[in-house]
Amino acid sequence: MSAPGAGSDRAVVRDALGVGVAVGLSGFAFGVTSAGAGLSVLQTCALSLLVFTGASQFALVGALAGGGNPLTAAAGAFFLGTRNAFYGLRLSQLLALPRLLRPFAAHWVIDETAAVSLAQPTRRAARIGFTVTGLTLYVLWNLTTLLGALGAEAIGDTDAWGLDAAGPAVFLALLAPMLRTTTERAVAGAAVVLGLGFLPVLPAGVPVLVAAFAAPAVLWLQGRRIGAGRKGVDR
Repeated sequence: MSAPGAGSDRAVVRDALGVGVAVGLSGFAFGVTSAGAGLSVLQTCALSLLVFTGASQFALVGALAGGGNPLTAAAGAFFLGTRNAFYGLRLSQLLALPRLLRPFAAHWVIDETAAVSLAQPTRRAARIGFTVTGLTLYVLWNLTTLLGALGAEAIGDTDAWGLDAAGPAVFLALLAPMLRTTTERAVAGAAVVLGLGFLPVLPAGVPVLVAAFAAPAVLWLQGRRIGAGRKGVDR
C-alpha cells in the first residue's frame, strides 16, 4: 500500500520535472546567442552559473551583441531580474525554509520555480516542487549552455546560420504564457512599442531601459480610467 500523499508527491515531481526539462533545454539557445555576441565559453558558463535567470541573461548578451555599453546592458538585465525579489518575498513565507538553506534557495528563485511552488496546495508539495524544478533546471540549463557555447564556437559565424534569432525566440516563448490578463498584455505591447520605437535613435541596451516605463504608464492610464468610471457612477 502506498504511503499517504505518495501519489500527490509523484504528481508534483512529474510536473516539476516537465517544467525543468522543457525550459532547461533552452539553455542551448543562450549558449549559442552568448557566443555569437562575442563572449567566451567561460564567460557564457559563468553567467548561467552565477546569474541563472534566463530573461536577464538574454537581455544582457542581446545588448552586448548590438554594441551596447556593458554597464547599460547590465542595468537592463538587472531591472529584468528584480521581479525575482518579489517572488522571493512570497516564497519565503510559503516554503519557510531553515535559515541556513535560504541563501542557497534564493539562487533558484526564478519564474519557473515560483510558478510550480505557488501552484501547490500544501507547504510540503511546494517544497518538493521548488526543489525538483530548481535542481533540474539548474543542471540542464548550465549543461546546455556549455553545449551551446561549444557548438557555436565549432560552427563559427552564428549569424550565417540564423542562430542569432534563437535567444529572442526562446525569450518570447517563455514570456507569452505568462501574459494572462489584459493589463499584462497591454504592458507587454507597450514595452515592445517603446523598445522598437527607440531602437534606431538610442544606443544599444538603452531601449530596454526605456521599455521598463511601460508598466507604470499602463497602470497610470488604467487608474485614470477606473477613476473616471467611478466619477460617472457617482453622478
